[in-house]
Amino acid sequence: MRSLFVLAGAGLLAACGQQAALEPPPGESLPPAPYGTAERPEAEDLLELDPQAAPERSVELRRRSEEREDDPFDLPPE
Repeated sequence: MRSLFVLAGAGLLAACGQQAALEPPPGESLPPAPYGTAERPEAEDLLELDPQAAPERSVELRRRSEEREDDPFDLPPE
């Protein structure tokens, strides 16, 4: 019974996320424009990740088992 209340509370807590557009706090502004650009990026632009920060995943699947190459760094413990 107690675990039911805990699960229900966790579900309600997870469901209370804000769905409005992002804006800076009152009295604050967005960061200044980066060096070399004339316009300041919007909040949504600042949330986008660079390709190096989140690389695309390779979904290459193995069709059959393959022998592993010898790893020179796989040393036994001393």
